[in-house]
Amino acid sequence: MPQPPPATDAAPNVRHLRHVLLWPLRLIPQALADDAEQRRAPWQLLREMGQNGSPWREHSDEYTGDASHFHERHYNEFVAFLPFVQRFLYGEGRATRDDGGERSAGSPMRVFRRHDIAAVRVAPRVGDAPVTLQVVHVDLYFFYGVDVVLLNVEVAADELALPLAQELMYRFGRAYPAGWYADGRPQHTLAQCEWLDAQGRVLAASDARERDTFLAHVAEHRAPRIAAHWEFVLAPLVNHHSSREGALRFRQIEYYRMPMMAYVAVDDPYAISRSDFVRLGLVTGAGQAGALPYAEPHLADFETRICYDRFWSDAGAAPRTRYMCSGHALVVVGDAGNEFYRCRDRGVLAQFRHQHFLLFLIAHFQKATLLMVSDRLAEAMMALDVRHPASVKRFKRQIRIAFVAFLSFTHRYWFHEVSEQAHVKALFGMCRRQLEVEPLYAEVKERIDDMNGYLDADALRRQANTVVRLTVVTIFGLIGTVTTGFLGMNLLAEADAPLAVRAGYFVLVFGLTVVLTMYTMVKSKRLSDFLDVVSDERIPTWHKLKAFFAVWGRGND
Repeated sequence: MPQPPPATDAAPNVRHLRHVLLWPLRLIPQALADDAEQRRAPWQLLREMGQNGSPWREHSDEYTGDASHFHERHYNEFVAFLPFVQRFLYGEGRATRDDGGERSAGSPMRVFRRHDIAAVRVAPRVGDAPVTLQVVHVDLYFFYGVDVVLLNVEVAADELALPLAQELMYRFGRAYPAGWYADGRPQHTLAQCEWLDAQGRVLAASDARERDTFLAHVAEHRAPRIAAHWEFVLAPLVNHHSSREGALRFRQIEYYRMPMMAYVAVDDPYAISRSDFVRLGLVTGAGQAGALPYAEPHLADFETRICYDRFWSDAGAAPRTRYMCSGHALVVVGDAGNEFYRCRDRGVLAQFRHQHFLLFLIAHFQKATLLMVSDRLAEAMMALDVRHPASVKRFKRQIRIAFVAFLSFTHRYWFHEVSEQAHVKALFGMCRRQLEVEPLYAEVKERIDDMNGYLDADALRRQANTVVRLTVVTIFGLIGTVTTGFLGMNLLAEADAPLAVRAGYFVLVFGLTVVLTMYTMVKSKRLSDFLDVVSDERIPTWHKLKAFFAVWGRGND
């Protein structure tokens, strides 16, 4: 059982901590009968739910709301990105509302925010004194044409011991417990977590100790149960595998440990040991002073693989600043006494909350979208039953929809670069490499191409079968055509017969012709096989006769 690190006076003190969670989730579209309803975006549903008591409200930020709130930090954020990324993040010009309630030429990204949660009271381990963190904001990020939503939670705290900050970073962003100790304590997650309102009243609390509830849910649904305090934050979004009703449903798409960012301000970054840097960069929690969390050979390339040390020197505007990016986490550590490092308008803190957050969001959004498309392909394949035409038709439709969604993602959201600013470009590249987004994209693209190739081949096969059947009908219809042409049209001289007699003959002949044609189409496959045998000069006459009688045999078509 891991023990808390010993409390010593030498432990560095974190003057200011910003902890940002970014949790990608897959939205499950509802199968609605009305096509117009089915096309409704999830944020439209959430916007309407706000009229019925939902705490989420669409957030008009500095780019889409009141221009008086647009500050220099927002300008610095905007110019940090390339033009095509700017259009993705901010749209075309100041947003306006059309008759449908949507922003014309606006960003394909929609943000909703709730304001009822003011703080969170947490205790990392059983027996630890509770710590209250300020909740800066709680947001939901939706994207046009993509069934993915990202939950963003940002908290802040001052004057924390470094081991405590490490434990909070390690334990806070857990959707549910990884397991339990023998005495019932949850593993790897917070021992206590309570969301508080502005008056300090508890809005929701974690139920991580209720082991039987989590076990029963997995046993029944084969899917994990989201802890109660996170279900509260997401409501009215509902876990797809729960019994609760809800028009907006989600399911887990990645690991239960939420991707995170952290801004750590200490008095002297050089005083932080290598083992503590490893624990911060890899987010492993606190440990014994001087002891590495993993074996030394495993961490031999930590500085080259995880650390971005462009500013890890005594020079520059923000000296002694180190960035660490493991894909799952983006952590910056710097000097609390440096004015530029702690500046909220022009300094590193402003960059962390704006440029760095957005590059982190884009990288994880790309990965989540690719995983969502991959899930949809797998689900479509599992539901396919070639014995049932309805299943085949549904499978084709799902694959076509996934193909169109992937094309839309590629041309709208797939960026290899987001900025030409050196540190933004480098951090985005590190995020994508650590997340292995490029190999994932290639894998999903190959699977999409395979599925689409199968549909094209199946369509060609069906067209070939149709041509064969029409050819058979034409060949055997030619016999009747030549016969009637040779006999002439006066085989039955009923030109002077009453109209009723002539109409009767017409209906009779028409009916017989339809029946004969349909019967020929039913037997067209066997007739086609018979024609293949007849046309082969190497086959004896007796076998050709057997093939003719096989047309009416009991063989499988």
